[in-house]
Amino acid sequence: MKNPYSEIAPRLPEGERLDPRSLVASAGPIELEIGPGRGGFLFERLAVEPALGMIGLEIRLKWASIVDRKLREQGLGQRARVFAEDARRAVARFTDASVSAVHLNFPDPWWKKRHEKRIVLGDGLLGEIVRVLRPGGAMFIQTDVSERADLYEALFKARPEFSFSGQSARIEHNPFGARSPREHRAIADGLPIYRLYYERR
Repeated sequence: MKNPYSEIAPRLPEGERLDPRSLVASAGPIELEIGPGRGGFLFERLAVEPALGMIGLEIRLKWASIVDRKLREQGLGQRARVFAEDARRAVARFTDASVSAVHLNFPDPWWKKRHEKRIVLGDGLLGEIVRVLRPGGAMFIQTDVSERADLYEALFKARPEFSFSGQSARIEHNPFGARSPREHRAIADGLPIYRLYYERR
């Protein structure tokens, strides 16, 4: 059966190169959320940073359509958009040093080894994130699966373009003043959250 959102889901404009600033009317910094889902983090982030522009890349057509529509309905459609795109391909089209932060909140909800090929953040996407993050820009990852945190940390160790403060990239608190629905639930249930914070050199 045809997906009812396949014809209405918002898509990125065509072209080989795309400046994220052309997608939102914000004079402030532009941040990217990979996999915003139902948009909880995105909406909270816009509320705490009134000058911020945000772009979400959500592979699920339904949630990209619903969240992008809600942004317009709440008067935020000029500051933020969510597009139905696979980040592994979409970020490759963004211009160099064009975003100030990249957020990855609780990605990869597949635990079995046979699903490792579906992991979003691999060498390919990370290489493109290196390119599109401006110097000093932040890369923020959260997960409630310790093995995934170890995997991401190992991935970043091979990337000299990133640095962190302290003994490791792991931090205790979310510094962005916004939480995804999964983070809210994990906190309410008393579950551990593993947070990684890197800066682009």
